[in-house]
Amino acid sequence: MKEEMEMFLPLQDLLLEEENKEQGQEEKHYPLQELIPNDQENKENEHDENSNRVKAIEEIIGYEFHDPILLQQVFTHHSYDKGLSSSFERLAYVGDSVLNFLITKEHYFSYPDKDPGKLTRLRAVNVDTEKLARVALKYQLHKFLRHKIISLSEQIKEFTNAIVEYPLHSSGLIDAPKVLADIVESLVGAIFTDSNSMDTTWKIVKNLLEPMIIPDALPTHPITQLRELCQRKKFSVKIRDFWKETGEIEIVVDEYFVGRAKYSAKRSVARNRAALDAYYQIVEMYGLKKLVPEKLIT
Repeated sequence: MKEEMEMFLPLQDLLLEEENKEQGQEEKHYPLQELIPNDQENKENEHDENSNRVKAIEEIIGYEFHDPILLQQVFTHHSYDKGLSSSFERLAYVGDSVLNFLITKEHYFSYPDKDPGKLTRLRAVNVDTEKLARVALKYQLHKFLRHKIISLSEQIKEFTNAIVEYPLHSSGLIDAPKVLADIVESLVGAIFTDSNSMDTTWKIVKNLLEPMIIPDALPTHPITQLRELCQRKKFSVKIRDFWKETGEIEIVVDEYFVGRAKYSAKRSVARNRAALDAYYQIVEMYGLKKLVPEKLIT
């Protein structure tokens, strides 16, 4: 029977078998556990790693989660394809709304003499992408993010270097990685979902957002700054947009001053920098005082 079975073996297998016999080699047998990955051990290691991550994050933010799975979602970007948990988009959606409400409530009662326009601008600079990205960077939250964004480390490095020049807020002069802001928004959403309490959420979030920007330190946007100056001086303003071709934008004031800036990654940053360049040229020419509010909350 054995001989009949061997007749159907591929020729190369028969030759190899004969060669092994001649060299006195014995057929090797491998234990089944060496051939099959130990799924149980992998799951235990993964559980330990997740538990350590959760504890580290809870220590940073000062809040202990009843449902740690929420934190896994907070720090999982959709580019991460292991499928261990959902990504942070839905929690960020909740966090965005919660954060806007909490800041609105805080400003409404803290500054009863401020009009809605001023309160709107104040809220915006305390919850925009740059502000929240600064929060994520301050607490190194990005280090817990599970992702496969190839360029993220370079973006964070550029952002880290850029904010040195603007300790509080740049008003659109630097490009903040949106994913950093998304982490903070989703974290706010997770805290609210887990605690089911606006008061608890605000207690944690207020601490994370410090230092917050106050009315006296509210920065003026470069475009607004230039427009108001040109209105006072009765100057005309034209914009030359070469951004799609070269990443450059020029702002021509009164056919004399030309503010220029180049930033290929984002048009709005190039435009804002060009406006600031034109503004500084006018200020220097006329010996005017620059508007540079840099006062932190105490």
